[in-house]
Amino acid sequence: MKIVEILISLSRAEAVMLNPSAEQAHKRSNLLQTAAILAGMCALVAVSAGLLWGFAGAAVACGIVGLLAFCSPQIPASVVMRLYKGQRLDAGSPNQLNNITNALSERAELQHRPEIYIIPSLTLNAFATGTRRRPTIGITEGLLRQLSLRELAGVLAHEVSHIKNNDLRVMGLADLMSRFTQILSYTAAILAIVNVLSLIFAGEFTYNWFAIGLLYLAPAISSLLQLGLSRVREFDADLEGASFTGDPEGLASALEKVERYTGHFWEDLMLPVPARRVPLPSMLRSHPTTEQRVARLQELDLNRAYPQIIIREEPMISMVGLGPIAMRPRYRFPGIWY
Repeated sequence: MKIVEILISLSRAEAVMLNPSAEQAHKRSNLLQTAAILAGMCALVAVSAGLLWGFAGAAVACGIVGLLAFCSPQIPASVVMRLYKGQRLDAGSPNQLNNITNALSERAELQHRPEIYIIPSLTLNAFATGTRRRPTIGITEGLLRQLSLRELAGVLAHEVSHIKNNDLRVMGLADLMSRFTQILSYTAAILAIVNVLSLIFAGEFTYNWFAIGLLYLAPAISSLLQLGLSRVREFDADLEGASFTGDPEGLASALEKVERYTGHFWEDLMLPVPARRVPLPSMLRSHPTTEQRVARLQELDLNRAYPQIIIREEPMISMVGLGPIAMRPRYRFPGIWY
């Protein structure tokens, strides 16, 4: 891959900051929401286990959740990137992405700079994975081809914020609790069968139908809590990422462009008019709507305390040497879309 080198003016002194009182209030609010949602998911695990095995079961389930939180088992980033056929960008090579990543890592005061992987796909996506000690950011070729360098800086800053705030571990813990609840709920189907057989052969129910119903609904409730947690962390990453670049409008522009390129063309082409732009209920979204995110970023821009970082767009990113992208977006083993 050949990416033209660019000069970037990034210094810690130029950071954009929220009003100190507003920033503290924002961080407190997000922290409380995160704690409340995680506590709710933990309580749901405890209730599900308690319905099956009583107080002892609830205590054991809470102990397992605590152990998972302490150990924080995670799939190595290298394994994730192999699934996406990602290619690591040499951290020592002088190119635009490395320059931006180095500067953002310094601003975020990360102890370990994230490795950058390029994913050969036309989808417009970027994500952080790994741990704080070995963080990794994956960027698709589609994103590199469609976004300007200014917009890419905003996206990278968003992912760096996820790494700084330990969102990888928080969301990993939430996912583990959600899966644990799902496993416990499988017994609801078994208990329902036992109840029906008991009614047929003994004329009475063995287990309480209300408890079975709660077990059956627990995964859906857990998923809603997990989606709520994701939305909270995404808002936080947007605002803090914008403070790292000093350019909220860069990330806002990237969000709007991704929204424009993903889905709407096919909606307009294939769907009848009444079916277009039917908004998904907010509680079923993993991310806030683009409109909400852009509005918050624009509010941050109005309260900017320092001048934005200047990223020189000349020359633009060159994809010379890459050739055509061979991998079109589709589901690939083991069930991931790229």
